[in-house]
Amino acid sequence: MCKQRIVIKVGTNVMTNKDNRIVRPVLRRLVKQIAELYERDIMTILVSSGSAIAGKEVLGKSKIKDKTVRRQVYSSIGQPRMMRLYYDIFHDYGMKCAQVLPTKRDFSPGVHRQNMINCCEGLLSEGVIPIANEDDAVSVTMSMFSDNDELASLIAQLINADKLIILTDIDGLYTGHPEAESSDLIKNVDPGDDLNKYIQDNNKGEGEGRGGMGSKLDYAQQTAANNIPTFIANGKSDNTIIDIIDGKAVGTKVSL
Repeated sequence: MCKQRIVIKVGTNVMTNKDNRIVRPVLRRLVKQIAELYERDIMTILVSSGSAIAGKEVLGKSKIKDKTVRRQVYSSIGQPRMMRLYYDIFHDYGMKCAQVLPTKRDFSPGVHRQNMINCCEGLLSEGVIPIANEDDAVSVTMSMFSDNDELASLIAQLINADKLIILTDIDGLYTGHPEAESSDLIKNVDPGDDLNKYIQDNNKGEGEGRGGMGSKLDYAQQTAANNIPTFIANGKSDNTIIDIIDGKAVGTKVSL
């Protein structure tokens, strides 16, 4: 049994540049840190966005007018491409990864939830890194997660993770707009804190994704309320994950 299990969620804005192209060195830095955690006997479940962007890179501009169908098509094309990228990078570090594509019903009480637990626990016991993403090809309307922040929160609670780390393209929650000189980084948040006054200026979309700072804080607080410390931090920085694990003051920590 490994000493710790953590869930890391990486958003689309972290892994893409201004042209909405996937930046492979960012993925490599992410995997390098996960490999270092593995050497410390800390296992990771990675919740990764990016399939829609990866599909768009392959297909180009779609003629499909329906937004939902367009997302399904991009994601269907992009998901295997994302896994190939991850597979190759993990292989370079002598590690194995696996694809997990849950829908919201997989977290409902009963056989679906137990199947998810069995899958995650089985992969972790074999030293394999599960890479989870919503199954956007079939998840529509009621079966959709609000975004991958919700998925990461549910997985963290499912496996009783020691930590949840939500990586975004800013350093955390600020008192105002992140780019304003008058704004300060809020380093610690309680699950019960009312943060509405901060969210409007911090809220940023995730390109082809659906999440923003409001969503991240909402699910971070829900996760932390279940005694799982949650961090919102900058995934574009070199050593963010390791710094958090080492107890350094990085990003915004949400905890009891």
